[in-house]
Order: sequence, then structure tokens, then C-alpha cells
Amino acid sequence: MKRLGSIPMAATRLLDPERAHDLAALALRAGLLPLRSRRVTSKRLATSLAGLELPNPVGLAAGLDKNAVALSALSRVGFGFLEVGAATPLPQPGNPKPRLFRLDEDRAAINRFGFNSDGMRKVAARLAKWRSSRRGEDCVIGLNLGANRGSEDPAADFASVLAECGPHLDFATVNVSSPNTAGLRGLQSAERLERVLDCVMQASSRLSRPIPVFVKIAPDMDDGDLSDVVRVVRETGVAGIVATNTTVAREGLKSRHRDESGGLSGRPLFDMSTRVLARLWRLSEGSIPLIGVGGVGSAQDAYDKIRAGAGAVQLYTAMVFDGLGLAARIAEGLDALLERDGHARVADAVGADAEKWL
Repeated sequence: MKRLGSIPMAATRLLDPERAHDLAALALRAGLLPLRSRRVTSKRLATSLAGLELPNPVGLAAGLDKNAVALSALSRVGFGFLEVGAATPLPQPGNPKPRLFRLDEDRAAINRFGFNSDGMRKVAARLAKWRSSRRGEDCVIGLNLGANRGSEDPAADFASVLAECGPHLDFATVNVSSPNTAGLRGLQSAERLERVLDCVMQASSRLSRPIPVFVKIAPDMDDGDLSDVVRVVRETGVAGIVATNTTVAREGLKSRHRDESGGLSGRPLFDMSTRVLARLWRLSEGSIPLIGVGGVGSAQDAYDKIRAGAGAVQLYTAMVFDGLGLAARIAEGLDALLERDGHARVADAVGADAEKWL
């Protein structure tokens, strides 16, 4: 596919990547893209993950709609669930521009946004308005929780965003793995992660309707780190793990932008993130719900993530190259792959090939 909605990809590639991203978001918000409403589901695709009832297991990853401004359009293109954000307690501009780079030769992107956010109050207001709409009642919505730059207490930041926005959400994800906020990845160490997740889970318990909380981790972790994550997730009662965020690795890239600082997403991340997913599946003995992210660009990619241990998947970067219609095509293709292999439901395939990735 060569189009993002009605905007030719050749035209958007003539623009600065962040400018193209902002224009696409503006067009989505204003309803300027002629999108055909697609709700993709079937008996095979409909699945339950950490208590969330999903029409299909193909979700939107955080980062495309940072401030919850395009929910109406994004809910109509075939996703089974959406994750918006990251949202921070106070508004902040993020890192200096340029901070987004397309790596066309690698079907990838590098970003160093640094949690640019309108702040939790504006995001909460938009989520509340959306949730009160008839369409909003039928869409599974999550929020990526962020911390302000230079915060003295990131755990409290995550908790405050959840307290503010939680009443309008179906799930939340604690983002301790973005490489673009100084010190954030240090929160993945066992002791600090336990404090962060304890604080967030206390905030969740105070909601009138507690929701599943996930934690999003980096792909650049060894088995010891992952074992600690599994232990802390079990001890704190977190619902599941999102694996993975972007990587700081640069091996094998061809683009002239390959040495830009920031997090790498897209096709080059697929194998690395899928190996982490499989290791988490093994370490948890399949007992922790996992969402597979990183390099998903086709139905086969989504199926491979599921067979490595994911109960659901998310994508973002591939849509830069293949358009908004990609979500529906992946979900429909996944349905066909499940049928081909005799699976009556998504859960039957989860973890079936985990050992292959270890």
C-alpha cells in the first residue's frame, strides 16, 4: 500500500518526518481522511488478555497519538485496541528538534521525542469526552504513563497520571523503558522497578474501577534482568508486560540516519524484541500476559509474535510505510493463519514456537 489515508506516502516523505507526523495527526483529528470504518473480528480473533475483551489482538502502540486527539479515526481502521500517550503530569515540549528520522532503506525510524506531552489534565479531558460518546464505549483504550523530565519522584509521576486519567481507561502501561528521558531506563532495575510498580498499583487500587496495568520494558536486557522483571511483576500484581520498547542498538542499518541518537523502531527490531518475548514466556512459564511489540508489519509477523508468547501485538512504525489500512489487513491475515493451522482461538497459538527463539 502506498498511501496513508488519502495522503500519498511520496508526498509525506518530502516533508520533515515530525511535520509529516503532525499533519497526519491533524488530518485524523479533523476527519479529513476518508477512512472506511472497519471492525475486524471473528470467533478466532476475539480474545481475552488480562481481563480485556478484544475483538482482535492487533493493537496500536503508544506514540502515534500522544495526546489522545485522534481516537475517533483510529478506532475505525481495524485495531482491536488502542494505546495513546505517553502522558506526563505536567505539559512539556520534549527534546529539541529534529527528533524523528525515517530510515527508508531499513523500514525503520529513530525518535528522541522525550515525552512531549500536553499534560495529563488535557489528555484526561479528551479521554473523558471520548469515553462518554457512544463509539467510545465500544473501544478498548489504554494510556502509556510517562514521567516529567527531571522529576525527583518518577514513581509518583506515573501514579498521578493514572489517578487523573484512569477513570476513562481500560488499561494503562508504565513506561520505564524509553531511551529518550535521562535516567528512565534505570527504573528497570529490580529495586527501583518494584517501588515504581507498587506506587502505580496503589493508585490503581484507589480507582473506582481498577484497571489492568502493564509495564513496558526495553529490548536491551539480559536473562538476569528479565528474570527480575518477571519476579517483580508477580510480586506487585501487575497484569502483564509489553515487550518491547525501542532499542539503542544499531547493527546492520543502511540508512544515513543510522547513527542518530534515540530509540530505533521498525523492522530491524523484530528479531530482538521477539527473542525477549520468548524469554519472558519461558521465564514466566506462560503465566504472565504479554503484548508483543517491535517490527510488526504483516500478519505473519503478528502470528510469529503470538507463537513466541504474545497474547496480543501492537504496531506503529510499519504504518509510516504501509498506511493506516495495515491494521485491518494484519488482523484479517492473522485470522486466515489461525484457520490454516487449525486454531479455534488466538490463545491456542500463544507460545507454540517460543523455544525456536531461545
